[in-house]
Amino acid sequence: MAWMLLVLAGLLEVGWAIGLKYTEGFTRPLPTALTLISMVASMGLLGLATKTLPIGTAYGVWVGIGAVGAAILGIVLFGESANAARLGFMALMVVAIIGLKVTSGH
Repeated sequence: MAWMLLVLAGLLEVGWAIGLKYTEGFTRPLPTALTLISMVASMGLLGLATKTLPIGTAYGVWVGIGAVGAAILGIVLFGESANAARLGFMALMVVAIIGLKVTSGH
């Protein structure tokens, strides 16, 4: 259950990271509200997951999901660079996330 909460927290982190772009410096009320809600929900779920998962593992996975997800959506939504090196480093982050899961003992 903690892993499901952690993955959901990571996906919400992707949502608020991308949401930051749409807030336009927190000047747009609806995107700002949705971004703040996503932030609170993401942190709350991360906190719940850390009740049973090691903090280093949970935080690393949460950040990794957020970073990879935001990078992918940046490419898709905003036309950001998708060069081979960037994609390769994103793949390494996915490997690291999987490694943290496999070695966590939970």
